[in-house]
Amino acid sequence: MSAPAIRVEGFIKRYGKRVAADGLALTVQRGEIYGLVGADGAGKSSLMKAVAGVLAHDGGTVEIFGAVIDSERSAEQVKQRIGFLPQGLGLNLYPDLSIEENVDFFGRLRGVPSSELAARKDMLLGMTRLDAFRARPMRQLSGGMKQKLGLVCTLIHEPELVILDEPTTGVDPVSRRDFWAILGKLLEEKGITALVSTAYLDEADRFHRVSLFHEGKVMGEGTPAELIARVPGTLALFRAEPQADALPRLKAQFPQTEAMGAWLRVFAEGLDATQAQAAVDTCLTTSASASTAIQVTEWFAREPELEDVFVAMLRQRGARLDTSLPADAPTAAPTSTLAIEATGLTRVFGDFRAADAVNFAVPQGEIFGLLGANGAGKTTVIKMLTGILKPSSGSGRVAGADMRSAGLAIKERIGYMSQAFSLYHDLSVVENIRLYAGIYGLDDRRARQRGDWVIGMAGLAGFENDAAGRLPMGLRQRLALGCALVHEPRVLFLDEPTSGVDPIGRRMFWDILFHLSRREGVAILVTTHYMSEAEHCDHLALMFAGRVVADASPETMKQELIASAGQLLELRVDRPVPAQNALRDAGFANVALHGRAVHLLSHDADTDRERLPALLDKAGIAVQSVGLRPLSMEDVFVQRITALEDAGRRSP
Repeated sequence: MSAPAIRVEGFIKRYGKRVAADGLALTVQRGEIYGLVGADGAGKSSLMKAVAGVLAHDGGTVEIFGAVIDSERSAEQVKQRIGFLPQGLGLNLYPDLSIEENVDFFGRLRGVPSSELAARKDMLLGMTRLDAFRARPMRQLSGGMKQKLGLVCTLIHEPELVILDEPTTGVDPVSRRDFWAILGKLLEEKGITALVSTAYLDEADRFHRVSLFHEGKVMGEGTPAELIARVPGTLALFRAEPQADALPRLKAQFPQTEAMGAWLRVFAEGLDATQAQAAVDTCLTTSASASTAIQVTEWFAREPELEDVFVAMLRQRGARLDTSLPADAPTAAPTSTLAIEATGLTRVFGDFRAADAVNFAVPQGEIFGLLGANGAGKTTVIKMLTGILKPSSGSGRVAGADMRSAGLAIKERIGYMSQAFSLYHDLSVVENIRLYAGIYGLDDRRARQRGDWVIGMAGLAGFENDAAGRLPMGLRQRLALGCALVHEPRVLFLDEPTSGVDPIGRRMFWDILFHLSRREGVAILVTTHYMSEAEHCDHLALMFAGRVVADASPETMKQELIASAGQLLELRVDRPVPAQNALRDAGFANVALHGRAVHLLSHDADTDRERLPALLDKAGIAVQSVGLRPLSMEDVFVQRITALEDAGRRSP
């Protein structure tokens, strides 16, 4: 029997006094996609760099294809069999070279014969849909295009093992699906092995096996199904009014409770569906007067997702999900006052229209999501609305002030948290808060009061004197949010606020946003690439090529997709790539790989559930199960954007 592709035992890596990886162990068999799942700083990158032979380690053993990697010489002996894509958009590429020049450079660097380079390049650029942009310089590519080009350059020498460090972080959902489809096809056709890290728990289904990382240790290892089975329970999704009163009551009994737009999402650990519904009903209808009893409607229950299990494991280790926000604060009265208005908002850079006649409105107290692929124009719109960038045409009002003429007035009425960490790394938590309080003109007494509020809100008690740059990612982001809120703005702009934050940090962050909107009436405009976070928004605007192409609630967008393209079916099969091809040949246009499953949209789901197993059986593909699956905002996003891209390619 041949040696596994990767074997790691007792792996230790230190950076000074900090232990980044503490006794890690895993085995990756040839021909599988193995996932490392965890937040920034969990130890994933350190392990992957050691496996790639570019980082020395302090203890344990690392074997690649049976060879022990313990020196530069031993690493060099296996490097030709490895492809490594480091973390960060396009960090392994050359910005001044075109797409084709980057591929040619890496081909020659890896010793690919000229007779083979052209054919491989054509195949990979075709698979990644980059073939139409061969002459475009890398610096002009969107984030998704950079990552796909990075993958092409990593694969050009046809390695046996590819090591991909968070390849989809900061990448839009369409590019993410493209990325996984390419990897699945290569796994099927070329037999490669892949070690892939991610902070997106919803990607775990795409792996054969997974290791869950936390603070340098492995919390669990196995197939996604095996890991989910370790923490039994029921995931419930329902409506309850008034929602702002229901949420704290549920959290007291079910810590893993969160608001998802108009819905509540509860993980009832250890309970089956019937027990979970009874427990939720009891929680909301007892120990309260008749006037405050809360009625549950539109109940759905299903198996928990891996993120629910991951969070439960962290809670078992002492992690907390609660914030210091008052649960009994009065609910903000509903208002029709518009906090943000964009009317024909346009920004032109030379011949490029970054924003093209953008229109939308956000009422006070609403969480509004601005979605779009990399380069769609989201950040440009935010910069115009916040007064950072002047529009070429159009108008906008924020918190009652005209963005063209208000100047300082807008800045005093809004909070803005940029895509990049905007605080001062060398200043302590308290020093950062005081600095922002001073910038916004708060007097000493008010600055102290608001500073205490920020410390409590962000869960920073005990970290007051720590340098901001040394905080864990989740705490850093909550500190940045606190500094944006120190002057009590009525409107809050958040640009990709949770990228790289662990699941508990993201949930606490969204609990704070829910409190701000429902209890304090703050209007929040947020951009995100986490489509699960789009479910938290009350309303969404979807941008494409600088324009708003959809403007509705998440639920409405899903219903529109069902009406136009059908319901979502999931087929568990033994050979996903041939199954995808067979289904497309059978006339299904919207077919996507999802790990060992295939997803498709069906106009007649009941009939297709009955006939598809026989259809695939004729193609030599075994079907383990076929079932309906609820549509997600990722399904909506991918279908809408892909249709627009296809229409653009067909137009002259």
